[in-house]
Amino acid sequence: MAHRTSGRPPAADNKKLSGELFALTYGALVSQLIKDFESDEEVNKQLDKLGYNIGVRLIEDFLARSSVGRCHDFKETADVISRIGFKMYLGVVPVISNWSASGDEFSLVLDNNPLTEFVEIPEDRRSLLYSNVLCGALRGALEMVYMEVDVSFVQDNLCGDDQTEIRLKFMRRLEDAIPDPEDD
Repeated sequence: MAHRTSGRPPAADNKKLSGELFALTYGALVSQLIKDFESDEEVNKQLDKLGYNIGVRLIEDFLARSSVGRCHDFKETADVISRIGFKMYLGVVPVISNWSASGDEFSLVLDNNPLTEFVEIPEDRRSLLYSNVLCGALRGALEMVYMEVDVSFVQDNLCGDDQTEIRLKFMRRLEDAIPDPEDD
């Protein structure tokens, strides 16, 4: 018979509990936004704005904890976002797919979105982008590393799709914001 020396649950149980608490808390936030704003479009904007602000701050934590260096191209950026970023903060690793021929656009495909674990969207709220905070967070974080991207949902399993697909399109490098090494 196994014997535990501490009264604490195993680390895996803590992570699951923490993830469930996060999903429930996020659900309460979305529910409040729905009450505060009249249209799904306005709620979507607020979730994107919230996500953007999270991403702007989260990138510092990500860079400090992951020891990831500068990415050399958008494909490397996609790999870091998927394998390290999503795994670190959401506990999932989305599949990178649907690269554009020019290599400036790709999709992150989630079979299981941890934000939607306890959620069902009513038929009359199908235009609500429940997880739009993810798009904003990606946009905000990438902007802080000098990349302007367009991020949007293509598919959402809450709306009856088989999977959740987030599309990222590289718009431009934010050169104006990069400090000139000669200015030091």
